[in-house]
Amino acid sequence: MATKRNGIGVLMGVELVLNGANVNFIAFSKYTALGLDAQIFALFVIVLAAAEAAVALAIALNFYNNHLTIDVDRANRLKG
Repeated sequence: MATKRNGIGVLMGVELVLNGANVNFIAFSKYTALGLDAQIFALFVIVLAAAEAAVALAIALNFYNNHLTIDVDRANRLKG
């Protein structure tokens, strides 16, 4: 995930990591009393991932409109 040069590939890697965490939460919810604690936490992670994807895609589209590429190495000019 850290060696990707394409912004979309980086976003996909982050989403895969979050989905893997959700699978673990659901699998281990079997060991709680009601089994809902981890499922509710996984639901919050899904909502967080959706918001992160929307903001990151908006940033990627804006960067592409300005630089005609989504190469992550060229994003170092965005530093304040």
